[in-house]
Amino acid sequence: MNSSQFSADPSSNGAVEHDFTGGDAPGLQPSASGADHALLDFDVIVAGCGPTGAMLAAELRLHDVRVLVLEKETEPVSVVRLVGLHIRSLELMAMRGLLDRILEHGRRRPAGGFFAAIPKSAPKDLDSAHAYLLGIPQPTIEQLLEGHAVKLGAQVRRGCAVAGFEQDDEGVTVELAAGERLRAHYLVGCDGGRSTVRKLLGVGFPGEPSRNETLMGELEVGVPQEEITAKVTEIRETDKRFSLAPFREGVYRVVVPVAGVSDRAEPPTLDDFKQQLRAIAGTDFGVHSPRWLSRFGDATRLAERYRVGRVLLAGDAAHIHPPTGGQGLNLGVQDAFNLGWKLAAQIRGWAPETLLDTYHAERHPVAEDVLDNTRAQMELLSTEPGAQAVRRLLTELMDFDEVNRYLIEKITAIDIRYDVGEGPNLLGRRLRDIDVAQGHLYGLLHRGRGLLLDRTERLTVDGWSDRVDYLADPTAALDVPCVLLRPDGHVAWIGDDQRDLDDHLSRWFGEPAG
Repeated sequence: MNSSQFSADPSSNGAVEHDFTGGDAPGLQPSASGADHALLDFDVIVAGCGPTGAMLAAELRLHDVRVLVLEKETEPVSVVRLVGLHIRSLELMAMRGLLDRILEHGRRRPAGGFFAAIPKSAPKDLDSAHAYLLGIPQPTIEQLLEGHAVKLGAQVRRGCAVAGFEQDDEGVTVELAAGERLRAHYLVGCDGGRSTVRKLLGVGFPGEPSRNETLMGELEVGVPQEEITAKVTEIRETDKRFSLAPFREGVYRVVVPVAGVSDRAEPPTLDDFKQQLRAIAGTDFGVHSPRWLSRFGDATRLAERYRVGRVLLAGDAAHIHPPTGGQGLNLGVQDAFNLGWKLAAQIRGWAPETLLDTYHAERHPVAEDVLDNTRAQMELLSTEPGAQAVRRLLTELMDFDEVNRYLIEKITAIDIRYDVGEGPNLLGRRLRDIDVAQGHLYGLLHRGRGLLLDRTERLTVDGWSDRVDYLADPTAALDVPCVLLRPDGHVAWIGDDQRDLDDHLSRWFGEPAG
C-alpha cells in the first residue's frame, strides 16, 4: 500500500437494512397495543435537549440513525451562565470538526486552579494539543450543539415532556404529556438531575442529599470596584465559594454560599441575595437590577444502572454532583460520545453482543470517580479548621509536579483508561491529536467511525471498511507499530499482527461484512 494512504468506504453512510431483533432485556413490559408493533416512528428517542442530549443525537445521526429529541422547555435556556469545556471535551469537539466554531464564541483560560480552587498552574507539557479551559456561555454551547444535531438530520420538538413509557422485545412506546404516543427502538434519558425517565424506569439514585446551597446570579452593584475587590479578597482567604466578579460593564456575577437547604423550588429573590451578602460580607454591595438569579445544592448521586433493556440514561439523569471543578457538562458530553456509536451499532445491526453493555461498564466508574473528587473538593472548601489544614497541606503537595499533574488530568478527564484488556499503557486510553501525513489525526475522525492507523503498511480492515477507516502512514508520530481507534478516540488495540487485529475488529465492530 502507498504511504499515507487513507481509505474509507464511501457508501458507509448510506441506508442499510436494520436488524431489530431484541435479546434479553430486564424490566420489559408488554406493549400497550399490537398496533405499536406495526411501525416504529424513530430508531432512538432522546429525552432532553441539553448538551448531552444534543451531542448524543448528533453522534447517532453520523450513522443515519433516525433520532427525535424531546425537550419539555418551549424555548432554549436564556440564563447566561458561563460553563467551561475541559481538555477532553475540547478534543472530542475537534474530532467532530466542531472546535473551530466553538472557539469563536469562547474565551481560553489556562488549564490550572481547577481542583478545589487551589491556585496552581498546570504543568507545561500536558499530553494534549488543547491544554486549556474554554469558558463559553451555556446558551451558546447548547445552541451550537443543537444546531449541529439538526444539521445532521436530528428532529427536535420543544414543549414535549415524557409522561410515561413501556418497553417490550421490539421497542419502546413513549407517551407525551399531551397524550401523543410515539414508538422507537430505544429511549435515552438525558433529562437532567430530576430525570422523569430515570424515575419511571425505577432505577435507584443513591447518594447524599444537599446539605448546603449556593446562590448565583448576575446583578448590578452600587459601590466602587475597589471596595468589592478588597472585601472579596478578605473573605476568600477562608471561603473560596464566595465570589463577586465583573462580568460585563456594570454587571457582576455573584456567588454566595448558604448554610442549609431551602425548601423552596423557585429561584431566589433579590432580597435573598442581599440578606446572605450582609450575613457573610457585612454589606450587600448595593446589588440591584438582577439579570438572572438561581440556586443550586450540593447533592451527590449516581444511578445504579445506566441501562434497563431498551432504555438508557446519560448526563445529569445518570449522575449529579456539586459544580466544583466544572466537570458536570463535560461528563455528560463524554457520556454521549461513549454511547452514541455503540447504540448506533446496535441499531444498524453490526454491534457485537456485549457492545452496548460496555457503556455502563466504562462510564459508571468514571462518574464514580468524578463524584468522589467533587466530594473531596467540597471538604477542602469548608471553612472548618481541620479542612483548612488539609487544604494547606495539599497546596504544598501540589508543588510536586506529579501531584499537580495527577489532579489536573483527573479533572480534565485525560487520565481515563477503559478496561479493554491487558497491554501497553496507551491501550484503553484516548490518543492525542498527533501529526499524520494528512495533517492532524482528529481531522480523520469527523464521521464518527473507527480508524486503523498502520505504520507498517501491511495490515488491512477489509471486511470492516463500512465501519472502520484505514490510514497507512509510517511517519505518524507514534511509538507503537499500529493502533485501532474506536469512534470515541480510545485505543482498542495495539500491535502488528493481522489475525490479532481481526479478532479485535470483531470484538469492537462486529463480524466482517460479506
